[in-house]
Amino acid sequence: MTEARQTISIYLIDDQAMIRSAFRALLEKIDFYRVVGDNRDARAGIDEIKQLKPDIVLLDITMPGLSGLDAIEPIKRASPNTKVLMASTHEGGKFVQQALQAGADGYISKDSDPDELRLAIDSIRTGEAYLSPRVAGALVNKMRGDRTDASPGSELDRLTPREREVFQLIALGKHNKQIAQTLHLSLGTVKKHRENLQRKLDVHSAAEIARIAIREGLLSA
Repeated sequence: MTEARQTISIYLIDDQAMIRSAFRALLEKIDFYRVVGDNRDARAGIDEIKQLKPDIVLLDITMPGLSGLDAIEPIKRASPNTKVLMASTHEGGKFVQQALQAGADGYISKDSDPDELRLAIDSIRTGEAYLSPRVAGALVNKMRGDRTDASPGSELDRLTPREREVFQLIALGKHNKQIAQTLHLSLGTVKKHRENLQRKLDVHSAAEIARIAIREGLLSA
C-alpha cells in the first residue's frame, strides 16, 4: 500500500488577484497541497507568514510597496524553514541572480507548463534548488558574460536593504511622512535614507526614481 504523502502548505504573494486565483485553483487540484493564504501586498503577507509558517511561499517580483526581491530576506527571517519559490514574468539572468543571492530556493517563469510548478515545489521542499529551464539559460549566459544577456548589474546593488525599501516607496509616489509611517521610522531617518539613495544613484527627483524602478522591473509602467 502506498504511504500517504505529507501535506505541503503554500502561501501566495502576487499583486494580481486573477494570478493568485489561478495558482490557487491549480495547486488545490493536488491532494497533498494546501494553500493556507494569499496576499497582494508583500509586507502584509510577511506578517501572515510569520504566524502561518507555510512550507512554501510562491512569490512574484514586480509588486507595489515591497518588491518580491526585497521580500525574500524578511520572509526567511519571519519563517526560517519556509522555502521561497519565485514565479515571475521576468526571465533575464539579472533577476534570477538577484533572487538567488537574496535567498530564494527556486525560480520559475509564469509562462512555464503547469506541471513544472509541481516539480519546482516538490524539488525545493526536499532541499533541492530549482530553476525553470526558461530562466536557467539566461542565468548561465549572464555568468559567462554571454552577449545574448549582457545586461549590467542592477543599479540598486549599491543600496542597503532599508534604502531599497525607501526607494520602492518613493517610486510609488509616497512622501517622506508616509514612508516614515509605513516603515515605522522617524522622519529624520527617512530623509537621511532618501539623501543617501539619491546620492548613490545620482538622481534628484521622485520621477527619476520611478523610471529606475520601472527599468529594474520593480514597478509596472
